Amino acid sequence: MARDPQSARERAELNFGKTQTQSLARNRIVEESEAIARERDAKTARLKEMRLQKEAEEMRAGTAPRTSKSTAKN
Repeated sequence: MARDPQSARERAELNFGKTQTQSLARNRIVEESEAIARERDAKTARLKEMRLQKEAEEMRAGTAPRTSKSTAKN
């Protein structure tokens, strides 16, 4: 295997550093993906709330809300 214990230690430290760097990179990617999903979900909720408010106002005004294919399914 390795004749020099110092070089074996150096290789081990380099391998550990490489593994740690890869782990940190994966964690950052996962965090970014989760943040994007949270933003998308929040935007969807805001848009749905706005649509529901608009439909409620139209109902109060006595006009039938326009329905599209996507809202007719929901």
